[in-house]
Amino acid sequence: MKNLKPLLLVIILHTTATLSFGQDIKIKVPTFDDKYSKYVKQLENGDLAIDYTDFRHSFLESKQFSQKGTAYDSLKELVYTAIKSKNYRDVINETRSMLSIDYTSMFAHKYLQQTYKILGDTINQKKYHDIEFGLLRSITRSGDGNTCETGWHVTQIEEEYFILNMLGDRLQQQSISSGGKNTCDKMDVTEDGKTKTYYFEANKVFEQERKLLEK
Repeated sequence: MKNLKPLLLVIILHTTATLSFGQDIKIKVPTFDDKYSKYVKQLENGDLAIDYTDFRHSFLESKQFSQKGTAYDSLKELVYTAIKSKNYRDVINETRSMLSIDYTSMFAHKYLQQTYKILGDTINQKKYHDIEFGLLRSITRSGDGNTCETGWHVTQIEEEYFILNMLGDRLQQQSISSGGKNTCDKMDVTEDGKTKTYYFEANKVFEQERKLLEK
């Protein structure tokens, strides 16, 4: 019964989005009275001038973080399916459902804004584009990625793969490295036919993993 909960959440989110489409689909703002919920409300209202690093940290500290689970991953697979079939209605539905779970998702913002661009909705395209790149810059400006000491600061593993995808890199090997006070994910990739290594400072990621093991 416990394993049915993530699937049930996906069905509920998908059904709600489908019924609402064409009226005014709204991303669900978390009802927790915490920093993350306030950030989401602010961004949805169009005020994008926030500290995106603090926003990403606030998600980890929110009760919303524990609700991410496999439902989010299932929705991501639905997005890929909708993109492949050029079903723009479903892309919007699924990415909005993903953002209702994790509004810090660069993946969801990317495909939502790109779909709005295809549909000619310039206002929403700009909004979600700017949020996507606000999140992205909060990572790429945190270091140079060349050493563990200067690695790009991430809060979730998904951020690492998103950035590698944006760079057009092909992952060859992933390992754990350390440098100074940092524990990093060391990513050996192929980039433009050459081998290159990027370091992601993942202290927050490993901290979350330790908390899970302690439960």
